[in-house]
Amino acid sequence: MAVKKYTVAETGPRIEQFLKMVLEHAKFSLGYKVSEGETPHPDFENPDILVRFSGTDVDLLLANKAELLLALEQLTMEAIGMASEEHSRICFDANDYRILRIEELRVSALTAAERVKKTRQPFHFSPMNSRERRILHLSLRNETDVRSESVGEGPIRQVVIVPSEMTTLPEPVRPPRPRPEDDGGRHGSRGGPGGFRGRDDRGRGPGGPRRDGPGGPRRDGPGGRRP
Repeated sequence: MAVKKYTVAETGPRIEQFLKMVLEHAKFSLGYKVSEGETPHPDFENPDILVRFSGTDVDLLLANKAELLLALEQLTMEAIGMASEEHSRICFDANDYRILRIEELRVSALTAAERVKKTRQPFHFSPMNSRERRILHLSLRNETDVRSESVGEGPIRQVVIVPSEMTTLPEPVRPPRPRPEDDGGRHGSRGGPGGFRGRDDRGRGPGGPRRDGPGGPRRDGPGGRRP
């Protein structure tokens, strides 16, 4: 059994100190509990520490595919000095979002893999953080006809599924830029981590054709060239 590097006794007070400061300044109505990590999906995540949030503002944390929850998690790990390769050791959650998200990613990976097997065309997922990219990779680790790779750098780093025989990886897909009518970008077309669905090279995701419209899938904008 692997030895836990981060413990509630040693790391918990540092997490709590940072969260208390942030939540008080942001005036969020949230409570949280720092506990030993749970492993409902041990093949995908084995965190040492779990921080579970509750309270009337939980919906704000989970809006836009948990953008705020993931941002708060990232800031906390940076504040306590965790190396990027250790980020999977601490997990933030609310209303069991992470458990449901793992299953969503797993199913999406398998669905996209079947599409690539049939079309022999690459399939791009939206940019995601390293933890969610890892879940996609692990979901396909036993596939032989296709494989998953990470392409792009920084905020556009994303997973692409390609036929196993493909040697040259496609370029990453850049999210479309907000249009002028999006009121200065406040309602821009790019969501948070995993905020828009994966696409194949014809601009379609596992759910079918993509259509423009508020709150719905969008076609690529000027910066959305596909290989």
